[in-house]
Amino acid sequence: MRLIIAIVKGSDAPGLLDTLAERHIGATRLAATGGFMSEGRTTFLIGVEDDREDEAIDIIKKCCSKRLQAAPQFRPAGDQVPSIAMPVEYEAGGAIIFVTDVDSLTRL
Repeated sequence: MRLIIAIVKGSDAPGLLDTLAERHIGATRLAATGGFMSEGRTTFLIGVEDDREDEAIDIIKKCCSKRLQAAPQFRPAGDQVPSIAMPVEYEAGGAIIFVTDVDSLTRL
């Protein structure tokens, strides 16, 4: 058995959870905040048999693809001269995936 720990963007989490459920792959979802722009993150704990590891990782890749996103523009306050706002894009989405062996599993 393998344990997959996947950290994904919060907005990608519902689609990932639905797709995992459709494929009868159980997952535990944990909310977190952090990273660039302090966006919401979701951590999934996914336990799978060894032969389903690649399937689960492929689902994560499909549901959590990287994409360009516009960063919010900040304006100076008070009497400061406003700077010319240049659109800033950054890469969002994707996933960080850890995979480890499970020596023991107990269901209560």
